[in-house]
Amino acid sequence: MAGFLARSRTVADPSWSRWLVPPAALSVHLAIGQAYAWSVFKPPLESALGLTGTQSALPFQLGIVMLGLSAAFGGTLVERNGPRWAMFVSMACFSSGFLLSALGVATRQYWLVVVGYGVVGGVGLGVGYISPVSTLIRWFPDRPGMATGIAIMGFGGGALIASPWSAQMLAGFGATTGGIALTFLVHGVVYAAFMTMGVLLVRVPPEGWRPRNWTPPPRRPLVTDADVSARNAVRTPQFFLLWVVLCCNVTAGIGILEKAAPMITDFFAGTPAAVAAGAAAGFVALLSLANMTGRFVWSSTSDLAGRKNAYRLYLGAGALLYLAIALSGAGSKPLFVVCALGILSFYGGGFATVPAYLKDLFGTYQVGAIHGRLLTAWSTAGVLGPLIVNAVADAGEAAGRSGPALYMTSLYVMIGLLAVGFLANELIRPVHDKYHEHPSRGPATGGEKGRAA
Repeated sequence: MAGFLARSRTVADPSWSRWLVPPAALSVHLAIGQAYAWSVFKPPLESALGLTGTQSALPFQLGIVMLGLSAAFGGTLVERNGPRWAMFVSMACFSSGFLLSALGVATRQYWLVVVGYGVVGGVGLGVGYISPVSTLIRWFPDRPGMATGIAIMGFGGGALIASPWSAQMLAGFGATTGGIALTFLVHGVVYAAFMTMGVLLVRVPPEGWRPRNWTPPPRRPLVTDADVSARNAVRTPQFFLLWVVLCCNVTAGIGILEKAAPMITDFFAGTPAAVAAGAAAGFVALLSLANMTGRFVWSSTSDLAGRKNAYRLYLGAGALLYLAIALSGAGSKPLFVVCALGILSFYGGGFATVPAYLKDLFGTYQVGAIHGRLLTAWSTAGVLGPLIVNAVADAGEAAGRSGPALYMTSLYVMIGLLAVGFLANELIRPVHDKYHEHPSRGPATGGEKGRAA
């Protein structure tokens, strides 16, 4: 097995089609994207095991934290051992997390669910998320934004498959401990089989490979022909500025995503445009679709417009959309929905564009490991966004407010965060050549290899 997983065993032969690699990446990302459908399990778990809402959310929250940590600390291993090894580790951890959770529910030991889904499964999330990034960028030097967008689109769309599938199984097996355990068991087995497709399909290009008839694109600002190691990248101001950019963009998007159904219900409560529970659920599905579509459309657009311009759109237009929601209040439900869809499309686009932005700034040498370290911004935003929106809404409710007034402060906070992210994006400049790698000398100390344009 170790030999089969070795990076040297995954080098493609000359006849291999690079278009087989995106499906391999999708098989992993569509599976681990199930994390966004965890809410389906919350009510059954609360009823069957007598949990509070906070307790039933713990596996998901811990899973997102472990995603960021495992991506950050495992990124170098992923680069060293290759995508097949990484996808196998992701499959083993993610599926094992479901199997441990099944055992925990069956024996009424909820701590096993927390450890299984949150810790073990969370490692699978993090390693799986970054597993195809550098490989896709190397296969598609002509369209890196599109390539990573295809894969990361899968993570955003995984819930669209997992949510109805999980709900149907719970309805069929029952929302008892036995039914929930059997549902977790089926998830573990099916996802293991599905992710194995990626393990078998993925390949890395031979050294020096380039697409047929491909010529390097014209030099652009911020695009380097040098390479920077992960160790050096985290020492650069560009890394920290991009960390701020991603954190602000994700915080603004996840703030709406996490509170979507109650937010639209509260906004229009007591008006002729009141939103029923079924319509609120449909709104959540629309947001998921916008999130998924934005990952592909906007990241592909960034190949033409440039990464910096793409983030100008995500952050600048996102702030204007938040402002439109704040100013219109409960005056127009269609405007609220359109603005929220735009914000979520920029949220998804930001995730999908950032690997190509990192490639532009730091080269392809250890871009997967650098991406893993940058995802700590996601872990931070995953706590920060819901905390802001929920804390403001709870305080407003305690003060007797209702309707849009519950969210006004948090809307303006999001506008401020997007403005901070916009400024950070404007401050990004080419990486100084003292951080570049030099083939004959290891880490650079001076300016020998290609300077960023």
